[in-house]
Amino acid sequence: MRPEETEGSILNTVSASDTAKPSAVDFDVIIVGAGVAGCVAAIELARAGKDVAVIERGVQPGAKNLSGGIFYSRIMEEILPNFLSEAPVERKITRNVLSFLNENSHVNIDYWDRRLASPVNAVSVLRGKLDLWLSEQAEEAGAMIMPGVMADRLLRGENGNIFGIGAGDEQITAHLVLAADGVNSFLARDAGIRKKAPNKQLAVGIKTVIALPRNTIEQRFGLNRDENDGCAFAMVGDATQGVAGGGFLYTNTDSVSAGVVLRLDDLQRSGLSAAGIHDRFLAHPAVAPYLADGKVLEYGCHLTIEDGPALSRQPLTAPGLMLIGDAAGFTLNTGMTIRGMDLAAESARLAARTAVEALAAEDFSEEFLSSYPQKINASPMGKDLRLYSRTPAFLDSPRLYGKYGNMAADIFYELYNIDLRPRKKLSKIVMRALRRSGIGITEGIRDAYNALRAL
Repeated sequence: MRPEETEGSILNTVSASDTAKPSAVDFDVIIVGAGVAGCVAAIELARAGKDVAVIERGVQPGAKNLSGGIFYSRIMEEILPNFLSEAPVERKITRNVLSFLNENSHVNIDYWDRRLASPVNAVSVLRGKLDLWLSEQAEEAGAMIMPGVMADRLLRGENGNIFGIGAGDEQITAHLVLAADGVNSFLARDAGIRKKAPNKQLAVGIKTVIALPRNTIEQRFGLNRDENDGCAFAMVGDATQGVAGGGFLYTNTDSVSAGVVLRLDDLQRSGLSAAGIHDRFLAHPAVAPYLADGKVLEYGCHLTIEDGPALSRQPLTAPGLMLIGDAAGFTLNTGMTIRGMDLAAESARLAARTAVEALAAEDFSEEFLSSYPQKINASPMGKDLRLYSRTPAFLDSPRLYGKYGNMAADIFYELYNIDLRPRKKLSKIVMRALRRSGIGITEGIRDAYNALRAL
């Protein structure tokens, strides 16, 4: 539905007070946010025959979304079997590189595997394109898409139950509301079940999308055009000038996305500029050759989640309300992969199932909706969140963002620098590099132990 189609319709006809629940509601379910989570929930609910509206503040879904990333796509193939063949995906990721950047060197773990393409494991996406396509799938399933509407409050009955949303002077009512309004969800805070997340659990992502000819991308990254192969880099160390976080670089069809993710509290302590770290990363000698002669298409920043396991352990429901996707904190950083979109899709599917059950029982109490977090906990995504719950603490070590990268470079320098000195045993080379790095034996043992626990 276009923005002008909402004028004079639902938004202008509802006039109940914020505390008087009407005897009849406009929709079975209102979803706030037309990202991956919001659209998947709408698709699942519409397929179940429910009357559902998706409220989106942008002029169209995806219009305000400059992000993108690597989408681990098997969950979407279950929800939408046509996803890989019809969705605006960019490339199939068959090459993954973990890189330790230093000022004048880098050490890479470069993994390519044809098995990652059959079945497809992950694809690169640009969310501006993807969100619009997903909203079209929701609309085809029977959901109403309402762009250009800013939900600014929840509607509550006299008993405190949520029965819709307010948008300026207008109201839209429903039996249930699903909040898919992103990181630091305003609706979750309005419901009183979440506070603003601490900076330690959040990060700022800064990204540039750079246009390059498709054949140039394939040559630079060593990709097979016939297979539509793609590559994703995860970079630590000098990528962020010692700030907790990392750099990223991944291939789209005819562009490359590159940028940094910086944990907010560490960025503030550093006194460095986020934009300055980003620009320096793009100019790094290990990064710049991939981007040379490209044209900047987009530049933007957005808030993202750094400690998903901690955020997602907080309440997910209130009477008449469920949180899904980023609003619930469903993001997972394992140190090698960053997952968000697949967790958003799965949380939306499980919330939609709970909503169908609640509508059948006509019970929208917090007690009944508690089956939603129970479904999450029992699902593979819940088990993954528990498995990697210690990873954020491991990634907190400042030595990951400097000393270990320099140590690795020193080891390989000694192995490859053949001069007139006699060669040393590998054990002696490693111990010498360890001493030069400034990492104490106790610190190294502690980090290795924490790494094993975290990963």
